[in-house]
Amino acid sequence: MKVIRSPIIDEDIDKMQIGDMLLLSGYVFCGRDAVLPQIVQSDDSDLTGMLSGSVIFHTAVSKAGLGPTSSNKLEIESSMIPLSQMGVKIHLGKGRISDDTIKQLDIYNSVFAIIPPVTALLVENTLSSEVIAYKELGMEAFYRIEVKEYPIIIAAAHGRSIYDEH
Repeated sequence: MKVIRSPIIDEDIDKMQIGDMLLLSGYVFCGRDAVLPQIVQSDDSDLTGMLSGSVIFHTAVSKAGLGPTSSNKLEIESSMIPLSQMGVKIHLGKGRISDDTIKQLDIYNSVFAIIPPVTALLVENTLSSEVIAYKELGMEAFYRIEVKEYPIIIAAAHGRSIYDEH
């Protein structure tokens, strides 16, 4: 399996194809339906400036572990394109996203990847975690974690989806 490291650059995205299995290392932001719309609406340039080349994992961070939430929730999926405009390169979660979102991700040279729900492995491969913003949301705050070799599968890239392939 190919190893990629954040921050992600356009050339990394250009090489990714649906179905690629990768190991992701580096820093990853974590957020889900409670916080992602707030990030999109934020006028905090320090916060939004951190997103260039980033990965956002659709999850909450708790002592119980890490696991992907459904990326097709309205608040999450509707945040994906504005976040891509801000520089997010990989949106990491689970489930099928809409054809429109898949096409728009391609415009901003971003991809959607799924992560197996292997909570124990993810906890073991999480090196550190810190709250970046919206601490009052508790485990649904905006976190940055450092990860080592998270297994991911590219599910939508270049206007195509793994869910549509036969």
